[in-house]
Amino acid sequence: MAGGKEIRTKIKSVQNTRKITRAMEMVAASKMRKAQTRMKAARPYGEKIRNVTAHLAQALQDYAHPFLVKRAVVKRVGIIVVTSDKGLCGGLNTNVLRTAVNQMKAWQTAGVETRVSAIGNKGFGFMQRTGARVLSHVVQIGDTPHLDRLIGPVKVMMDAYLAGEIDELHIVYTRFINTMRQEPVLEQLLPVPADRMKPISDHPFEYIYEPGPQEVIDDLLVRYIEALVYQAVSENIASEQSARMVAMKAASDNAGNVIDELKLIYNKSRQAAITKELSEIVAGAAAV
Repeated sequence: MAGGKEIRTKIKSVQNTRKITRAMEMVAASKMRKAQTRMKAARPYGEKIRNVTAHLAQALQDYAHPFLVKRAVVKRVGIIVVTSDKGLCGGLNTNVLRTAVNQMKAWQTAGVETRVSAIGNKGFGFMQRTGARVLSHVVQIGDTPHLDRLIGPVKVMMDAYLAGEIDELHIVYTRFINTMRQEPVLEQLLPVPADRMKPISDHPFEYIYEPGPQEVIDDLLVRYIEALVYQAVSENIASEQSARMVAMKAASDNAGNVIDELKLIYNKSRQAAITKELSEIVAGAAAV
């Protein structure tokens, strides 16, 4: 059995660790509320731009943007992998990377090549280690995502789609359900699925175009894809903070259990030492 001094040192070390995990839990809880607010604020914009784009696409029956045309043969696929920059958030990154890898293996089995764009340090490092072909990446996003930092990697993938280098574009991220539940999601961005381009109303709207209908819908579709990526990153950040808060709370609780067990061992060791000393005193008195 370890000595009393060693046990006291272990107890002090675990107590210090619990202080850190409790602080990280409170910080994650504060950031989670802000991240949820940003995530909810971004949703109406994405829905409104989708509705306007759907009505314009319906009004322009004689013009088919490349983002709306499904290609007959799919030989190369692009995937945007959204992860966090930091760890200590449970299985959040592991789950989303597992989803991405499983899908990439399925494409590889079907003879489809894969191109990757990584958003987040964890996903970028993982894709580099696995030998995936990374076309673009962005790391150190921070707790507040900025669209100007996300536009570059996304534009690389959209340009690759327009140039015919990839035939489909997908995105994988962690969707925020609630504080205790986050799930990895794989969605198709390009070509835009037909169900997304279905207007909520069959009533046609009359628009006045400036400078022209094709230019307007071209810009709207680009903004729509960027809005989807921004929403995915916002969802992932909210999920990250929630997962980190839950993980740090579990770590604090486990540290408390370890401290209780160490205190019990320390008390037993101390009691055994006292009993031994008493026995020696009694034996000495009896010998006299």
